[in-house]
Amino acid sequence: MALIPPLYFNCVVTLGTRKPGCEVSWCGTGTLVGRHFRRQADRSSQYHVFIVTNKHVLENQREMVVRFNPLDSQPAQNFDIPLYNHEGDALWKGHPNRNIDLAAIGINSDFLRQEGIQYDFFQSDNHLMPLDEMARSGISEGDFIYVLGFPMGIGAPNRQYVIARSGIIARLRDTLENNSKDFLVDAMVFPGNSGGPVIYKPEIISIEGTRSVTKPGLIGIVTSYLTYSEAALSQQTGQPRIVFEENSGLAVVIPVDYVIETLDVAFTACRIKERDLVDGTVPEFA
Repeated sequence: MALIPPLYFNCVVTLGTRKPGCEVSWCGTGTLVGRHFRRQADRSSQYHVFIVTNKHVLENQREMVVRFNPLDSQPAQNFDIPLYNHEGDALWKGHPNRNIDLAAIGINSDFLRQEGIQYDFFQSDNHLMPLDEMARSGISEGDFIYVLGFPMGIGAPNRQYVIARSGIIARLRDTLENNSKDFLVDAMVFPGNSGGPVIYKPEIISIEGTRSVTKPGLIGIVTSYLTYSEAALSQQTGQPRIVFEENSGLAVVIPVDYVIETLDVAFTACRIKERDLVDGTVPEFA
């Protein structure tokens, strides 16, 4: 019995930067999200695909490296993504609120298909669970979630396999009441998890007076974890000599509502119109 739809694992990629000598240092996670823009006559939907991650992953970088698995069993392939064009303009767009740590950059899905790359994406009109839907469904503290990503840059040597960890929603009511722009989950995340998706775990049972939520969905993007400090004191003076900062086990998550807003900004900034998309005029990397 699968609780995470298998396609969700192909919606997550690892992001890195190149060191001198072309060695790649993996430093973050990217979440592939398709922004719905048109329904065709045959009722099929068309999407423009973006890599969603955190601003702090992309800031101060000229380009990033993204890793994908080929459709066959060949080793994973690395692709360089320029973050600025020749005129020096940023190709990625962040959420307009500087305090919301989200960014998106468009990719050419036709290019990926031509290269025989295995990928999928969260569909903005099917797989996302915004706050109003979470509230209507009765989702609250204590509900189970999964975090997907690449903590500490851990990856298989030849193929890309995302790491899944479980947890629970730790604090949500302040976000549902519009008193906070993020919520907390009790799940261990580390550097490298930034930009990774948080998936609601479906349940078929519930307590009396509530209903079960059987739909797994993307509810947010990891941005950081909360820390606590411990000081090592001098035996002579009683003053702190070293302060250790530790992971509290609480992770900060940005709701998908702001992912949708970020995609809208990126979509508009790219000046992508429906007629352009028919011609395949989308940002490309190679």
